[in-house]
Amino acid sequence: MNNNNEEENNVDSIEERLNSIIGEGDGTGLIIDDKYLESFSYFFRDHFSSLKFLLQDIKEKEGNLLKFSKGYEEFGFHVVNNGIYFKEYAPSAKAIHLFGDFNDWNRDSHPLIKEEFGRWSIFLPDIKDENGNYIPRISHNSKIKLCITISNGERVDRIPTYSTKVVQEITIHEEVLYNSIFWNPPEPYKFKFPKPETKNVGLKIYEAHVGMSSEEYRINTYIEFKDNVLPHIIKSGYNCIQLMGIMEHSYYASFGYQVTNFYACSSRYGTPDELKELIDVCHKHNIIVLLDVVHSHASRNVGDGLNEFDGTEHCYFHGGKKGYHPVWDSRLFNYGNWETLRFLLSNLRFWIDVYQFDGFRFDGVTSMIYTNHGIGSSFAGGYKDYFGKAQPPIIDTEATLYLTLSNVMLHCLDENIITIAEDVSGLPGLCIEVKDGGMGFDYRLGMGIPDMWVKLLKKVKDENWNIGHIVYTLTNRRYKEKTISYAECHDQSLVGDKTIAFWLMDKEMYSEMSVLNSLTPVIDRGISLHKLIRLLTSSLGGEGYLNFMGNEFGHPEWVDFPREGNNNSFQYARRQWSLVKDKLLRYQHLFNFDIAMNTLEDTYPYLSSPPAYVSYQHEEDKIIVFERGNLIFVFNFNPSVSFSDYRVPSSKPGKYIIALNSDNVQYGGHNRVNNNSEYFTSNYSYHDFQHSFLIYIPNRCALVFALAD
Repeated sequence: MNNNNEEENNVDSIEERLNSIIGEGDGTGLIIDDKYLESFSYFFRDHFSSLKFLLQDIKEKEGNLLKFSKGYEEFGFHVVNNGIYFKEYAPSAKAIHLFGDFNDWNRDSHPLIKEEFGRWSIFLPDIKDENGNYIPRISHNSKIKLCITISNGERVDRIPTYSTKVVQEITIHEEVLYNSIFWNPPEPYKFKFPKPETKNVGLKIYEAHVGMSSEEYRINTYIEFKDNVLPHIIKSGYNCIQLMGIMEHSYYASFGYQVTNFYACSSRYGTPDELKELIDVCHKHNIIVLLDVVHSHASRNVGDGLNEFDGTEHCYFHGGKKGYHPVWDSRLFNYGNWETLRFLLSNLRFWIDVYQFDGFRFDGVTSMIYTNHGIGSSFAGGYKDYFGKAQPPIIDTEATLYLTLSNVMLHCLDENIITIAEDVSGLPGLCIEVKDGGMGFDYRLGMGIPDMWVKLLKKVKDENWNIGHIVYTLTNRRYKEKTISYAECHDQSLVGDKTIAFWLMDKEMYSEMSVLNSLTPVIDRGISLHKLIRLLTSSLGGEGYLNFMGNEFGHPEWVDFPREGNNNSFQYARRQWSLVKDKLLRYQHLFNFDIAMNTLEDTYPYLSSPPAYVSYQHEEDKIIVFERGNLIFVFNFNPSVSFSDYRVPSSKPGKYIIALNSDNVQYGGHNRVNNNSEYFTSNYSYHDFQHSFLIYIPNRCALVFALAD
């Protein structure tokens, strides 16, 4: 459980923390840094006023926000003194019965009692075993379900909404059965290691999917991930793991984004305690663990999900057309519903308290914050595209209020909790503090960056790449709003697309990656650009960096989960770790560079430093120079020309040494630069800098310089 419980009971302490997050302004503080928002100040005032009103409403009805966020301690199954207590929310149900292994699947013997506000409950007293000892009426790991009588008198089977473990079974008649599992191990897993520090840390995120992390043609497990993949991540130098597909989902090929059971970790990979152990061992190695949380929508499955839980379509969701996503074929939450707020806030709290996650990547934020879900919107027409008065309204105020409330709750609970928003629209204020009128996220994903790289690789020869456009895309982020940059994530390699390595080298990856073969022009170009793209994205593109599992060593091909369309094949739903382990293949060189890149950031923490200052760029030469974190980065994207005595501006005088050289032979380079060279600045003013020095910069090469002292 969370170590804030004792403090939670101190109302004054909670109010003090809330007041520090909310502040005393009117929600327009962000306009100070962006005067163009002045015309839309009404939006920020209204949003901030609604937030304060909601917080006051929660205080009056629930005690305080942190108590409200602990619904998981009230609802679901709970082992208490002398028995088991269960509570469910189903406002339109006519009757509910609990049944399962414990009562030989009798749908009539254990009715729930109807309470006020749509709640139902039952208490199951302990029973005596054969030795006369009292034991829980429901045994650990046994199956259990609800039989709900809906408004028309029909009886339907449902999975309890707060179930912490749910399993699928295939009958001999090939029917799929879903059951909740009563999880009450005799010796629950106990966490051994403290959470790592998250403040002032340059996040280097390893995006991972447990199920597809095996090289074998099967689904991997939490334990195998801990034993076999985690050591690779540690060696790579990433300090944060973002776990995808953890929340239970019936359809494996959804990548985990069609969630059916919000409080259950996927049983495909193992047990709840095995996930806890995985997270605990990550913490042992000082690795932050984030959950890819999906609160933007839910699976429309009825038998195993939230949809039509009590026989209506509006139990947790909007009714009618508003409750269905037009593209994702899924259900949309009603964020204005009190019990929906409780369910979702409690869900966040549950993953933090019970599993010790360190934060969240919120999926599908763009879909949440716009009434049209961002579909068909370019967001290129200025601030009116976000805040302009229109009918229907552009912004979904209930969704933005929920997201803001989530950040308030999480940061009130623990200021070290990290929240990242997946938003492609660039909504102003998304990552601004709540007290200044923002929504309070810590980071946003720089989703335009991978789109740029893919478009360049698909459509433009690298000799024609526009250096100014690349620099603009990487630096175009809002003041004071931190960004997680990435060259590619899972999205870029889903079926229909390819990894960056595969775009660069394509079919030659199958035949020309051996170190025993002469280096072909395609492989030489591919390895060189793969390194430059990743280093430039990491150092110039944001305040954090993300990589998808396997792409650090140039994983070939694409991602495609088992489904009918591919004969349920695991061919592309796995990671070929043997490629990077084989010393006769060139994948090791890309992996070595990735390690060196992360080591550079550890040694000279540039991600947690202020944004880079681009001191020089030359379109014809294809050169980019910038300073960040006491380092000078020099990139030569020229495909054929190397430059001698190339002048590099410097803000600080002194002796510089090479901190990273992408042309090193262990990185698949040609050793054209002496790593022991020393570079002394002169007082030769260059591009508004008082100092400069001369270097040799080979084609398709990056050099990073650091002051010797």
